[in-house]
Amino acid sequence: MGELSTFADYALDAAIMAAMRRRMPDAEPQGFSAIALGKHGAGELNYSSDIDPILLYDPDLLPRRERDDPAEAAQRIARTVVELLGAVTGDGYVFRVDLRLRPAAEVTPLALPFIAAITHYESSALAWERAAFIRARPASGDIAAGQAFLDAIRPFVWRRSLDFGAIAEIGRLTTRIRDHYAGGQAVGPGYDLKRGRGGIREVEFFAQTHQLIHGGRNPALRLRGTRAALDALAEAGIVAAEDAAVLGDSYDRLRTLEHRLQMIADQQTHSLPTDSAQLEAVARLDGMPSGTALVEELAQISETVGSRFDNLIATYAPTGAVPVTARPLEQELKALGFADPAGLATRIESWENGQYRALRSAEARAAFARLRETLLGALAAAPDPERALLRWEGLLAGLPSAINIFQLLEARPALLGVVMRVLAHAPTLADELARRSDLLDTLIDRSAFDLPGSVASLAAEFRRCEAGDDYQCLLDAVRRKVGEWRFALGVQLIESQLGEAWRDPLDVAAALSRIAEAAILVLAEAAKGEFARAHGRIAQSELVILGLGRLGGAALTHASDLDIVFLFSGDHTGESDGTRPLGSTLYYNRLAQRVIAALSAPTAAGALYEVDVRLRPSGTQGPIAVSLDSFARYQQEDAWTWEHMALCRARPLFGTPEDCAALSGIIDTVLHRSRNPEKLRTDVLEMRAEMALHKPPAGPLDVKLARGGLVDLEFLVHYLQLRERTALDPDLGRAVDALIGDGLLCDTLRSAHDLLARLLIVVRLVAPDGRYPPEASRAIVARACGLADWSGLLTSVLTARREIAACWHTVFGEELEICE
Repeated sequence: MGELSTFADYALDAAIMAAMRRRMPDAEPQGFSAIALGKHGAGELNYSSDIDPILLYDPDLLPRRERDDPAEAAQRIARTVVELLGAVTGDGYVFRVDLRLRPAAEVTPLALPFIAAITHYESSALAWERAAFIRARPASGDIAAGQAFLDAIRPFVWRRSLDFGAIAEIGRLTTRIRDHYAGGQAVGPGYDLKRGRGGIREVEFFAQTHQLIHGGRNPALRLRGTRAALDALAEAGIVAAEDAAVLGDSYDRLRTLEHRLQMIADQQTHSLPTDSAQLEAVARLDGMPSGTALVEELAQISETVGSRFDNLIATYAPTGAVPVTARPLEQELKALGFADPAGLATRIESWENGQYRALRSAEARAAFARLRETLLGALAAAPDPERALLRWEGLLAGLPSAINIFQLLEARPALLGVVMRVLAHAPTLADELARRSDLLDTLIDRSAFDLPGSVASLAAEFRRCEAGDDYQCLLDAVRRKVGEWRFALGVQLIESQLGEAWRDPLDVAAALSRIAEAAILVLAEAAKGEFARAHGRIAQSELVILGLGRLGGAALTHASDLDIVFLFSGDHTGESDGTRPLGSTLYYNRLAQRVIAALSAPTAAGALYEVDVRLRPSGTQGPIAVSLDSFARYQQEDAWTWEHMALCRARPLFGTPEDCAALSGIIDTVLHRSRNPEKLRTDVLEMRAEMALHKPPAGPLDVKLARGGLVDLEFLVHYLQLRERTALDPDLGRAVDALIGDGLLCDTLRSAHDLLARLLIVVRLVAPDGRYPPEASRAIVARACGLADWSGLLTSVLTARREIAACWHTVFGEELEICE
């Protein structure tokens, strides 16, 4: 073990130097250190061990090129070290390198500055990290700097005065060692020499627990090797001499057998083979007469070590800890029906050992411990437990703190079921929840399952801000409120498909549109007021906002952006009356940019909407805001057919009643103009063919872009609206009804529209990539669309697309190929 560990030191040192000299050929080994932990730090590497260093650097001393950023240079060295040692070539590999023991490994780079690591260990490190540093030593690179670092954090590892909280935390660690790894396994084929009851880890932790408690006052106990530590504890009278000798001998024997296991195939295994022939081979390699004799010896060792570890738990386990005789986690998970209880038990341990910063405080871990049984039950009951589990881990990874959410779920157990269903079925909502855990608060009140009121009532709700009229506060408040409503509506859509009441996705789309319209109203007002403070106002002139697309048609989904055109009334030659006056066109273009920022720029409360202004006159080549007169002139003289099609779903959203009426009049005039039917037909077909070429469907459920889908229906409707100058309603469903009433569309197209629109709305939550959702989520999608099952949904969707394609052929004389 000693020679393997020394070899690891030299190999790691050579890799560091080679990495440095790739860019700095004359570099000296300074400013970059590898701190060895675990068995490497103790000088006790196995035959097939990996190594667990922490890589640290000094930005001022690290060899680098003049223009290199120190952090980037350090990461480059770290990546090269891992590659040089771990890459498998024709000559094999050197060592597997595991850097996950570094501080906050889930969020930190591979190499950390010394000062950042010191700050971590002085402020937020966990008890298991203290235990890890018992065996730490500077192994490679800049040894002096590494030793200076260990000297700096010595008070963190070796506390002269240990508080009761620290002792309780040590107790929890000892309990967790047994709870997670014992598994109730009897010694026999498959027994884990490292993690099983009475195994290697229990001996190591027996010694380390006593070292942590007493080593702060007795430097003689600060030894890295397990056997040496046991002897020192016996010498100090802390551990009975007999216990130290028995545990030491058992440790030596277990480690020897561990080497034998790993010599078979150079695998980092710790478990006895389950195959009898392989077990016999291990026994013979060790000089034992048979596999049976080996198992009998291990049974004695397990009982010898395990009984002493039982006493350790009884001495230090905190009040309320899981007793030694309690059902181990792996068995609990197996009873709940999880497919891989052993693997899941290991994953859950990683939740609690500091992998997630949300669980790094003692309070958060205590809250989680109280919630764990309920959580596992809810996970097991989820329709897709593995999917829910992955998203739960994503939620934990994104939370800066988890105390509040754990306490809320503990107080409201039924809410945990809702969370698991959201995590299992709705990745869009799961991502939002990971960003804002406070969204769960909105589900406490049953009113969260009601639809929002009118635009006016929503705008009044959004205007409320605790800090008075502060503009930034209002931006944050609107983002919070919109996020809460969007999340609640998404949950309604998922939950209603699982219960008795059915929530029509079309109602959700209309509600999402009212929310967006209220946000536009409030934020445009606020941006106007803020802008006027510096630039004043323009007499007899106001901002006007036109909504198009799904926003104009009041049919937003959770993934919709806002298609907006900014206009202004009055003379374009006017000027504002503020201390910094601007001409009309510049004034409203800058104001429009302010409104766009108010709607789209992320703040401390998160993001709001993506805003698309490409439908403005002259597209991306034109100014963001133009006067109503310029807009009217452009639409009458220069606009393309597709721009007039877009006006079919246009609706004024912001402005004075007079200006909105004037804008509606302009649109009405444009849409009622006489057109050449053949040119209109040619333009529409060319545009749709171009779109099909450059924007193919994302997946089999992309009923928007697939042929026979919603885009084809929109093109049909807009073509007939423009050709016949009738049914000019921005609501696509009502427009379809009017065209059916005029005998211009087949009477089946309203039901086809509603089915595909419902599917699009729910798919944006359940399968945002347009692909088929997991089996467990398909019933939700089917029920949201008013169908009994998934196969019925697919059949109905295909029928709807064929109906749209048939109508397309009737109107345009062109066949559409409908792919199943």
